[in-house]
Amino acid sequence: MTRVAAIDCGTNSIRLLVADADPDTGELVDLDRRMTIVRLGQGVDRTGRLAPEALERTFAACREYAAIIKEHGAERLRFVATSASRDADNRDEFVRGVLDILGVEPEVISGDQEAEFSFTGATRELTGSDHLAKPYLVVDIGGGSTEFVVGEEHVRAARSVDVGCVRMTERHLVREGAVTDPPTDEQIAAMRADIERALDVAEETVPLSEARTLVGLAGSVTTISAIAQELPEYDSRRIHHSRVPHDKVREITEWLLHSTHAERAAVPSMHPGRVDVMAAGALVLLSIMERTGAEEVVVSEHDILDGIAWSVA
Repeated sequence: MTRVAAIDCGTNSIRLLVADADPDTGELVDLDRRMTIVRLGQGVDRTGRLAPEALERTFAACREYAAIIKEHGAERLRFVATSASRDADNRDEFVRGVLDILGVEPEVISGDQEAEFSFTGATRELTGSDHLAKPYLVVDIGGGSTEFVVGEEHVRAARSVDVGCVRMTERHLVREGAVTDPPTDEQIAAMRADIERALDVAEETVPLSEARTLVGLAGSVTTISAIAQELPEYDSRRIHHSRVPHDKVREITEWLLHSTHAERAAVPSMHPGRVDVMAAGALVLLSIMERTGAEEVVVSEHDILDGIAWSVA
């Protein structure tokens, strides 16, 4: 086996996976998997720049991760940065900081590359499964963007669109510097229209309606599964490969959109960093399910991070 480390730095969170990988058997054994909410994309949609405080939060997480990678003795490291750092005018400052701390440059990948990694991570262990029909539609709902990938064993079509839980929250649900608590019907309608336009763009490239199984990735989707199961705390083992019916996704989304900050914060399985952006992420998922006619979403804890690790192995 090869001991590898993968870091996925997105708009809302930065995540680390240290694992032993055996490409011959397709086995990826986790040694350490963790996530830190850093909100790197704070204000990027409005200012076009990474905020100083957001950079410092991210660099602090990188210093923590560097110690873990050294402790486990990972032979190879790949650091992938996604939507927020693609969009920022001062992304060179971000690149220099990561290089100083971790010794590798972050690869600011394209949306299409992001989609490829997500598909590999989510479906490598599903390939050959008898109980899930193909083709798969893998949907990775991030903070700044959402990736759509259709394929069987390999990717057939992919598209990234600038719709994510942080971007939609900042664009539609913030008034006078604070998230509306709860949003108005007008705000929700505007956000929904924005999401629908993005789905139109995605459908220009990705045949969404051809998919037989919807696989959902990232924190918005996994948190919906945790809420649906009424978990007393976030439990990856119970969330991974769980299935959430369309009607349950709609019920949870409606509640999130019309709840207060305090009500959402009281959900025991929800990370504090998702409390204000969770409603937008849920609406993205619900809109996708309605557009594709999916009766359920298969939830995966394995995603772009696992795809990055496989690319290193």
